[in-house]
Amino acid sequence: MFSLTPSMRYYLYSCPTDMRRSFYTLSGMVTNLMGRNVQDGDVFIFVNRTCTSMKVLHMECGGLVIYHMKLESGRFNLPVFDPGTNTYPTNWQGLVSMVQGRPDNKKSGLKKR
Repeated sequence: MFSLTPSMRYYLYSCPTDMRRSFYTLSGMVTNLMGRNVQDGDVFIFVNRTCTSMKVLHMECGGLVIYHMKLESGRFNLPVFDPGTNTYPTNWQGLVSMVQGRPDNKKSGLKKR
């Protein structure tokens, strides 16, 4: 069951992420690169280089959950980030805007690593 709510804190990782990564690697990125604790119940958003695939990592009472969305056409509509940070704080509405936003061909705010 989809259990993300507007009251949660959301963080978008600002570098492109390899979508082959799964639970442990993504949670390691949260700890080591984003400076957060995945067990705090926050929501962590990762997007690939082409902005066509997104994974959302969240700790629920039963364990870690990954929501994965892959677009057949278009790109996710991502915000522009501060280049000095790995983490972009956002909210429920920000996530909904990224997912439901109209496909565009603009460059995203993702940094190359």
